[in-house]
Amino acid sequence: MKKIILVLIIMNSGICQSQFYDSFDNKPIDGWFTLTGDGDATMDFIQKDGYARILVDATKDKHNVWWALIKRDITSSLDLSKLSDPDFELRVEAKIRVSHAPKRVNFMINTQRTTNYHKQLREFDIPDTQGWHTISMTTKDLDAVPGDTLYVQLAATDWGLDTFYVDVDYYRADIININEAESDKGEPLIYHPEVADLKTFSNHLEVTHDGLINSDFPNINFNDWHVKESTGDARTLAVNANQWAILRWDFENFKDLKANGAGVLEFTTQSVSKGGDYIEKYGEDLGVEFGKVRVIEIFGGDPFWDQKTVTYNNFIEKKVYSDVFNTQMIFDIELSDAPGSKNFITISRPVLQRLLDGTTKGLLIRPLGAVDASFYASENQIENNTPKLHFNIKK
Repeated sequence: MKKIILVLIIMNSGICQSQFYDSFDNKPIDGWFTLTGDGDATMDFIQKDGYARILVDATKDKHNVWWALIKRDITSSLDLSKLSDPDFELRVEAKIRVSHAPKRVNFMINTQRTTNYHKQLREFDIPDTQGWHTISMTTKDLDAVPGDTLYVQLAATDWGLDTFYVDVDYYRADIININEAESDKGEPLIYHPEVADLKTFSNHLEVTHDGLINSDFPNINFNDWHVKESTGDARTLAVNANQWAILRWDFENFKDLKANGAGVLEFTTQSVSKGGDYIEKYGEDLGVEFGKVRVIEIFGGDPFWDQKTVTYNNFIEKKVYSDVFNTQMIFDIELSDAPGSKNFITISRPVLQRLLDGTTKGLLIRPLGAVDASFYASENQIENNTPKLHFNIKK
């Protein structure tokens, strides 16, 4: 049946004759290899009944900074000379199912000459665990010529400290005429996109409640957290290893509306203290990941918490971390250090939509590494320093 469907797709998609297709139909997995990196996750790629499974064990990882991928050389299946024509690009496509959701996966295309590994990389936000999802990515200005070795990948990154899987029903790669082919399937998301100009947004929503929760003092409210400045007391949100900031907005006026593209989270630095030679201990690839803060979706806990009364315990409500927060972050950001400087974090359209419809209850900010950082809270009298969410709505 998969072969019949494939023929129909080829006839209607502008795909050239040369192509790669692996159906994972009850045969030994061949040609693929696996790689893990950064943290201490392990993985396997195993044949199941009519599909393959990427199985990741991150239970021994400590910092949730890991990646796990499958990779394959597809050079012999394609005519790379076609890519010299600007009308032709490489498209990869897979049909997948995930164990935990929402979670992002990514495609990456590279050759033995690749140095910019982000250019041909796209992420996909997979919203549920119930069904199969078809995703595809088309390269842009792919630098691959005859004589190169062309690799395709599928990866999971930073999903948490548990066991996870990604099931793969098929994986295909085709050189296509971009003027004739259909649009990509799913929603390819640029990895670490440039922050949009705030003037392009119609809505600039200040946070409704912003609070602090502290696991060392789980029954204490810290709404009065402040620092002394030359102009007087400044109310702040101070985060460290055991104290995190939580933010929520009132989206009642946007109920049942659809997000139009990505949004931007804005908050303002009061102070940042950080240090540590992570590279000496962990190496370059992992070491550079620390000294940042993570922005994370809130899924559970008390959805109507009040900044004047919230504590770690009454917010968490005796649940475990993974029941309250998405164990995969939205973004890791290296903070602007200067007092009064701005931090801007792109919030992808799928995450923004979950905020608007209430699936995501708010955002968590916590350090990655030994960081002590303070941001101006909503009570601070300088209006421009209040945490905000900038976004557009479809009309």
